Amino acid sequence: MNHTPSTSILIDDIKIDNSEPVYFIAEIGSNFDGDLNRAKELIYMAKEAGAAAAKFQHYTAGSLVSDYGFKELGEKQSHQAAWKKSVYQTYEDASLNREWTAELKKTCDEVGISFLTSPYSLELVDYVDTFVPAYKIGSGDITWLDIIKHIAFKEKPILLATGASDIVDVKRAVNVILENTPDLVLMQCNTNYTAGLDNYSNLQLNVLRTYAEMYPGVILGLSDHMPGHVSVLGAVALGARVIEKHFTDSNKREGPDHSFAMDPQSWREMVDRTRELEASLGDGTKKIETNERETAIVQRRCVRAAHDLKMGKVIELNDLTVLRPCPSDSIAPFEIHKLVGKRLLKNVACGAGLKWADVE
Repeated sequence: MNHTPSTSILIDDIKIDNSEPVYFIAEIGSNFDGDLNRAKELIYMAKEAGAAAAKFQHYTAGSLVSDYGFKELGEKQSHQAAWKKSVYQTYEDASLNREWTAELKKTCDEVGISFLTSPYSLELVDYVDTFVPAYKIGSGDITWLDIIKHIAFKEKPILLATGASDIVDVKRAVNVILENTPDLVLMQCNTNYTAGLDNYSNLQLNVLRTYAEMYPGVILGLSDHMPGHVSVLGAVALGARVIEKHFTDSNKREGPDHSFAMDPQSWREMVDRTRELEASLGDGTKKIETNERETAIVQRRCVRAAHDLKMGKVIELNDLTVLRPCPSDSIAPFEIHKLVGKRLLKNVACGAGLKWADVE
Protein backbone atom coordinates (compact mmCIF):
# COMPACT_ATOMS: atom_id res chain seq x y z
CA MET A 1 0.00 0.00 0.00
CA ASN A 2 1.36 3.41 -0.94
CA HIS A 3 0.29 5.85 1.79
CA THR A 4 -0.28 9.57 1.41
CA PRO A 5 2.11 11.37 3.78
CA SER A 6 0.58 12.40 7.09
CA THR A 7 0.07 16.13 7.50
CA SER A 8 0.26 15.76 11.27
CA ILE A 9 2.21 13.34 13.48
CA LEU A 10 2.71 12.81 17.20
CA ILE A 11 5.99 12.22 19.00
CA ASP A 12 5.33 11.54 22.68
CA ASP A 13 2.02 13.41 22.42
CA ILE A 14 3.69 16.47 20.89
CA LYS A 15 1.87 17.36 17.71
CA ILE A 16 3.96 18.28 14.69
CA ASP A 17 2.25 19.99 11.77
CA ASN A 18 2.04 23.36 10.03
CA SER A 19 -0.07 24.87 12.81
CA GLU A 20 2.26 23.93 15.67
CA PRO A 21 5.60 25.38 16.83
CA VAL A 22 8.73 24.04 15.16
CA TYR A 23 9.99 20.84 16.79
CA PHE A 24 13.67 21.03 17.80
CA ILE A 25 15.88 17.96 18.14
CA ALA A 26 19.19 18.28 19.98
CA GLU A 27 21.55 15.77 18.37
CA ILE A 28 23.86 14.89 21.25
CA GLY A 29 25.43 12.17 19.13
CA SER A 30 28.83 11.36 20.56
CA ASN A 31 29.24 14.60 22.49
CA PHE A 32 28.82 12.82 25.82
CA ASP A 33 32.49 11.80 25.41
CA GLY A 34 32.04 8.30 26.79
CA ASP A 35 30.57 9.52 30.08
CA LEU A 36 27.03 8.54 31.12
CA ASN A 37 26.71 11.38 33.63
CA ARG A 38 27.82 13.85 30.99
CA ALA A 39 25.21 12.42 28.61
CA LYS A 40 22.55 13.01 31.23
CA GLU A 41 23.77 16.56 31.88
CA LEU A 42 23.51 17.31 28.16
CA ILE A 43 19.91 16.11 28.20
CA TYR A 44 19.11 18.62 30.95
CA MET A 45 20.93 21.37 29.06
CA ALA A 46 19.10 20.58 25.84
CA LYS A 47 15.74 20.82 27.56
CA GLU A 48 16.67 24.11 29.17
CA ALA A 49 17.81 25.46 25.80
CA GLY A 50 14.42 24.72 24.22
CA ALA A 51 14.81 21.30 22.60
CA ALA A 52 11.80 18.98 22.38
CA ALA A 53 13.95 15.88 21.93
CA ALA A 54 17.45 14.70 22.83
CA LYS A 55 18.88 12.36 20.22
CA PHE A 56 21.68 9.84 20.39
CA GLN A 57 23.12 7.24 18.00
CA HIS A 58 23.22 3.51 18.55
CA TYR A 59 26.01 1.73 16.72
CA THR A 60 29.14 -0.28 17.18
CA ALA A 61 32.22 0.44 15.13
CA GLY A 62 32.18 -3.10 13.77
CA SER A 63 28.57 -2.83 12.56
CA LEU A 64 29.05 0.61 11.01
CA VAL A 65 32.49 0.94 9.40
CA SER A 66 35.13 -1.27 7.83
CA ASP A 67 38.54 -0.67 9.32
CA TYR A 68 40.09 -2.28 6.26
CA GLY A 69 37.98 -0.18 3.92
CA PHE A 70 38.91 3.16 5.45
CA LYS A 71 42.60 2.27 5.59
CA GLU A 72 42.40 1.26 1.96
CA LEU A 73 41.15 4.77 1.11
CA GLY A 74 44.50 6.11 2.26
CA GLU A 75 44.35 9.59 3.77
CA LYS A 76 41.28 10.47 5.81
CA GLN A 77 38.83 12.63 3.86
CA SER A 78 36.41 15.50 4.53
CA HIS A 79 35.83 16.26 8.23
CA GLN A 80 37.55 12.99 9.16
CA ALA A 81 40.89 14.48 8.10
CA ALA A 82 41.06 16.28 11.45
CA TRP A 83 40.60 13.08 13.47
CA LYS A 84 43.73 12.07 15.35
CA LYS A 85 42.83 8.38 15.53
CA SER A 86 41.80 6.01 12.78
CA VAL A 87 38.22 6.23 11.57
CA TYR A 88 37.45 2.85 13.11
CA GLN A 89 38.99 3.75 16.46
CA THR A 90 37.22 7.14 16.50
CA TYR A 91 33.84 5.48 16.00
CA GLU A 92 34.66 2.84 18.58
CA ASP A 93 35.57 5.46 21.16
CA ALA A 94 32.51 7.59 20.33
CA SER A 95 29.94 4.79 20.41
CA LEU A 96 27.19 4.73 23.00
CA ASN A 97 27.12 1.92 25.54
CA ARG A 98 23.77 0.27 24.79
CA GLU A 99 23.40 -0.62 28.46
CA TRP A 100 22.90 3.09 29.13
CA THR A 101 19.78 3.27 26.99
CA ALA A 102 17.26 2.70 29.76
CA GLU A 103 18.97 5.26 32.01
CA LEU A 104 19.05 7.86 29.24
CA LYS A 105 15.40 7.25 28.45
CA LYS A 106 14.54 7.58 32.15
CA THR A 107 16.44 10.86 32.36
CA CYS A 108 14.58 12.22 29.33
CA ASP A 109 11.27 11.26 30.93
CA GLU A 110 12.23 13.00 34.16
CA VAL A 111 13.27 16.14 32.29
CA GLY A 112 10.24 16.15 30.03
CA ILE A 113 12.02 15.70 26.72
CA SER A 114 11.68 12.92 24.15
CA PHE A 115 14.41 10.31 23.80
CA LEU A 116 15.37 9.64 20.19
CA THR A 117 18.17 7.75 18.52
CA SER A 118 19.42 6.59 15.14
CA PRO A 119 20.04 2.82 15.25
CA TYR A 120 22.64 1.70 12.73
CA SER A 121 21.97 -2.02 12.54
CA LEU A 122 18.89 -4.20 12.16
CA GLU A 123 19.50 -5.70 15.58
CA LEU A 124 19.80 -2.27 17.20
CA VAL A 125 16.52 -1.18 15.59
CA ASP A 126 14.82 -3.96 17.54
CA TYR A 127 16.80 -3.20 20.69
CA VAL A 128 15.81 0.48 20.90
CA ASP A 129 12.21 0.00 19.81
CA THR A 130 10.77 -0.07 23.33
CA PHE A 131 12.58 3.16 24.18
CA VAL A 132 11.79 5.45 21.25
CA PRO A 133 8.55 7.11 20.04
CA ALA A 134 10.03 7.69 16.57
CA TYR A 135 13.05 6.78 14.47
CA LYS A 136 15.67 8.96 12.81
CA ILE A 137 17.35 7.50 9.73
CA GLY A 138 20.67 9.16 9.01
CA SER A 139 21.61 10.28 5.52
CA GLY A 140 24.28 7.61 5.23
CA ASP A 141 21.67 4.85 5.30
CA ILE A 142 19.37 6.31 2.64
CA THR A 143 20.39 3.55 0.18
CA TRP A 144 20.14 0.71 2.72
CA LEU A 145 16.55 -0.20 1.98
CA ASP A 146 16.52 -3.23 4.28
CA ILE A 147 16.99 -1.13 7.42
CA ILE A 148 14.56 1.51 6.15
CA LYS A 149 11.91 -1.15 5.62
CA HIS A 150 12.69 -2.76 8.98
CA ILE A 151 12.19 0.58 10.71
CA ALA A 152 9.02 1.31 8.74
CA PHE A 153 7.55 -2.01 9.94
CA LYS A 154 7.68 -0.60 13.48
CA GLU A 155 4.85 1.79 12.49
CA LYS A 156 6.34 4.76 14.29
CA PRO A 157 7.09 8.20 12.83
CA ILE A 158 10.24 8.25 10.71
CA LEU A 159 12.54 11.22 10.27
CA LEU A 160 14.53 10.70 7.08
CA ALA A 161 17.64 12.82 6.46
CA THR A 162 18.54 13.21 2.80
CA GLY A 163 22.10 14.53 2.81
CA ALA A 164 24.64 13.50 0.17
CA SER A 165 21.88 12.04 -1.99
CA ASP A 166 20.09 12.85 -5.21
CA ILE A 167 16.39 12.88 -5.97
CA VAL A 168 16.44 9.27 -7.16
CA ASP A 169 17.86 8.19 -3.80
CA VAL A 170 15.19 10.19 -1.99
CA LYS A 171 12.32 8.78 -4.04
CA ARG A 172 13.56 5.23 -3.53
CA ALA A 173 13.77 5.59 0.23
CA VAL A 174 10.51 7.53 0.58
CA ASN A 175 8.64 4.93 -1.48
CA VAL A 176 9.79 2.19 0.90
CA ILE A 177 8.63 4.22 3.89
CA LEU A 178 5.26 5.19 2.42
CA GLU A 179 4.56 1.58 1.48
CA ASN A 180 4.49 0.86 5.20
CA THR A 181 3.63 4.06 7.10
CA PRO A 182 2.41 7.59 6.31
CA ASP A 183 4.19 9.15 9.29
CA LEU A 184 7.22 10.70 7.60
CA VAL A 185 9.31 13.80 8.22
CA LEU A 186 11.36 14.49 5.10
CA MET A 187 14.50 16.42 6.01
CA GLN A 188 16.78 18.36 3.71
CA CYS A 189 20.40 17.99 4.76
CA ASN A 190 23.85 18.90 3.51
CA THR A 191 26.15 16.25 4.89
CA ASN A 192 29.32 18.21 5.38
CA TYR A 193 30.64 18.56 8.91
CA THR A 194 33.39 21.11 8.35
CA ALA A 195 31.13 24.04 9.34
CA GLY A 196 32.87 26.16 6.71
CA LEU A 197 31.05 29.32 5.69
CA ASP A 198 31.49 28.38 2.05
CA ASN A 199 29.04 25.54 2.70
CA TYR A 200 26.11 27.97 2.58
CA SER A 201 26.08 27.71 -1.20
CA ASN A 202 25.52 23.97 -0.87
CA LEU A 203 22.62 23.98 1.60
CA GLN A 204 19.95 23.98 -1.14
CA LEU A 205 17.13 24.96 1.20
CA ASN A 206 14.81 25.33 -1.79
CA VAL A 207 14.84 21.54 -2.02
CA LEU A 208 12.19 21.81 0.70
CA ARG A 209 9.91 23.36 -1.92
CA THR A 210 10.68 20.46 -4.24
CA TYR A 211 9.77 17.97 -1.52
CA ALA A 212 6.52 19.82 -0.81
CA GLU A 213 5.58 19.61 -4.49
CA MET A 214 6.56 15.94 -4.79
CA TYR A 215 4.79 14.84 -1.61
CA PRO A 216 1.92 17.26 -0.90
CA GLY A 217 1.28 17.63 2.82
CA VAL A 218 4.48 15.91 3.93
CA ILE A 219 6.06 17.33 7.06
CA LEU A 220 9.34 18.99 6.16
CA GLY A 221 12.49 19.25 8.21
CA LEU A 222 16.12 20.29 8.23
CA SER A 223 19.10 18.39 9.58
CA ASP A 224 21.81 21.04 9.74
CA HIS A 225 25.49 21.38 10.60
CA MET A 226 26.09 25.07 10.00
CA PRO A 227 26.95 27.74 12.58
CA GLY A 228 24.51 30.54 13.26
CA HIS A 229 20.80 30.65 12.47
CA VAL A 230 20.52 31.55 8.78
CA SER A 231 19.96 28.01 7.58
CA VAL A 232 17.37 27.26 10.25
CA LEU A 233 15.40 30.46 9.78
CA GLY A 234 15.47 30.02 6.02
CA ALA A 235 14.22 26.45 6.30
CA VAL A 236 11.41 27.43 8.66
CA ALA A 237 10.35 30.20 6.30
CA LEU A 238 10.20 27.57 3.55
CA GLY A 239 7.99 25.29 5.63
CA ALA A 240 10.27 23.14 7.79
CA ARG A 241 8.55 22.03 11.01
CA VAL A 242 11.37 19.89 12.43
CA ILE A 243 14.92 21.10 13.02
CA GLU A 244 17.81 18.88 14.08
CA LYS A 245 21.15 20.37 15.14
CA HIS A 246 24.11 18.88 17.01
CA PHE A 247 24.33 19.95 20.65
CA THR A 248 27.27 20.31 23.04
CA ASP A 249 28.19 22.38 26.06
CA SER A 250 31.45 23.61 24.49
CA ASN A 251 32.83 23.72 20.96
CA LYS A 252 36.34 23.62 22.45
CA ARG A 253 36.05 20.02 23.60
CA GLU A 254 37.83 17.32 21.60
CA GLY A 255 35.69 14.85 19.70
CA PRO A 256 34.27 14.27 16.23
CA ASP A 257 31.03 16.27 16.73
CA HIS A 258 31.90 19.16 19.06
CA SER A 259 33.33 21.65 16.58
CA PHE A 260 30.15 22.07 14.49
CA ALA A 261 27.61 21.63 17.30
CA MET A 262 25.65 24.41 18.98
CA ASP A 263 26.13 25.25 22.64
CA PRO A 264 23.26 26.02 25.05
CA GLN A 265 23.47 29.77 24.47
CA SER A 266 23.42 29.59 20.66
CA TRP A 267 20.74 26.89 20.78
CA ARG A 268 18.46 29.02 22.94
CA GLU A 269 19.01 31.97 20.63
CA MET A 270 18.12 29.78 17.64
CA VAL A 271 14.88 28.70 19.28
CA ASP A 272 13.99 32.25 20.32
CA ARG A 273 14.66 33.66 16.85
CA THR A 274 12.61 30.85 15.32
CA ARG A 275 9.66 31.61 17.59
CA GLU A 276 9.87 35.24 16.48
CA LEU A 277 9.92 34.13 12.85
CA GLU A 278 6.92 31.84 13.39
CA ALA A 279 4.98 34.74 14.85
CA SER A 280 6.04 36.89 11.91
CA LEU A 281 4.97 34.45 9.19
CA GLY A 282 1.28 34.51 10.10
CA ASP A 283 -1.48 32.59 8.32
CA GLY A 284 -1.16 34.13 4.86
CA THR A 285 -4.35 36.19 5.12
CA LYS A 286 -3.79 39.80 4.03
CA LYS A 287 -5.78 42.13 6.25
CA ILE A 288 -5.42 45.20 8.42
CA GLU A 289 -3.83 43.74 11.52
CA THR A 290 -4.94 44.67 15.01
CA ASN A 291 -1.82 46.72 15.61
CA GLU A 292 -2.38 48.62 12.33
CA ARG A 293 -5.92 49.81 12.95
CA GLU A 294 -4.89 53.16 14.39
CA THR A 295 -2.17 53.52 11.76
CA ALA A 296 -4.76 53.03 9.02
CA ILE A 297 -6.59 56.05 10.40
CA VAL A 298 -3.63 58.38 10.83
CA GLN A 299 -1.76 57.49 7.63
CA ARG A 300 -4.58 57.01 5.13
CA ARG A 301 -6.22 59.91 3.32
CA CYS A 302 -9.93 60.60 3.03
CA VAL A 303 -12.01 63.06 0.97
CA ARG A 304 -12.06 66.52 2.59
CA ALA A 305 -13.36 69.96 1.67
CA ALA A 306 -10.81 72.01 -0.29
CA HIS A 307 -12.49 75.18 1.04
CA ASP A 308 -15.60 76.16 2.99
CA LEU A 309 -18.69 74.63 1.39
CA LYS A 310 -22.26 75.85 1.93
CA MET A 311 -25.32 73.69 2.40
CA GLY A 312 -27.05 73.12 -0.94
CA LYS A 313 -23.80 73.32 -2.89
CA VAL A 314 -23.57 70.91 -5.82
CA ILE A 315 -20.14 69.41 -5.42
CA GLU A 316 -17.51 69.82 -8.11
CA LEU A 317 -14.16 68.05 -8.21
CA ASN A 318 -12.25 71.24 -7.35
CA ASP A 319 -14.27 71.48 -4.12
CA LEU A 320 -12.53 68.37 -2.88
CA THR A 321 -9.08 67.25 -1.75
CA VAL A 322 -7.66 64.13 -0.13
CA LEU A 323 -5.77 64.49 3.14
CA ARG A 324 -4.95 62.52 6.29
CA PRO A 325 -6.38 61.33 8.64
CA CYS A 326 -9.08 58.88 7.60
CA PRO A 327 -11.62 58.08 10.34
CA SER A 328 -13.59 54.87 9.91
CA ASP A 329 -16.74 56.67 8.62
CA SER A 330 -14.83 58.72 6.04
CA ILE A 331 -15.06 58.54 2.26
CA ALA A 332 -11.98 56.91 0.71
CA PRO A 333 -10.09 58.66 -2.12
CA PHE A 334 -11.02 55.94 -4.62
CA GLU A 335 -14.66 57.08 -4.22
CA ILE A 336 -14.03 60.78 -4.74
CA HIS A 337 -15.64 60.88 -8.19
CA LYS A 338 -18.86 59.48 -6.76
CA LEU A 339 -19.27 62.74 -4.80
CA VAL A 340 -19.21 64.96 -7.88
CA GLY A 341 -22.76 66.15 -8.62
CA LYS A 342 -24.03 65.39 -5.12
CA ARG A 343 -25.79 68.17 -3.15
CA LEU A 344 -24.57 69.08 0.34
CA LEU A 345 -27.07 68.74 3.19
CA LYS A 346 -24.96 70.81 5.61
CA ASN A 347 -22.19 73.38 5.74
CA VAL A 348 -18.71 71.81 5.57
CA ALA A 349 -15.64 73.70 6.78
CA CYS A 350 -12.40 73.75 4.84
CA GLY A 351 -10.42 70.62 5.70
CA ALA A 352 -13.39 68.79 7.19
CA GLY A 353 -13.99 65.22 6.04
CA LEU A 354 -17.09 64.45 4.05
CA LYS A 355 -19.42 61.58 4.86
CA TRP A 356 -22.09 59.99 2.75
CA ALA A 357 -24.68 61.26 5.24
CA ASP A 358 -23.63 64.81 4.29
CA VAL A 359 -24.89 64.55 0.68
CA GLU A 360 -27.88 63.54 -1.36
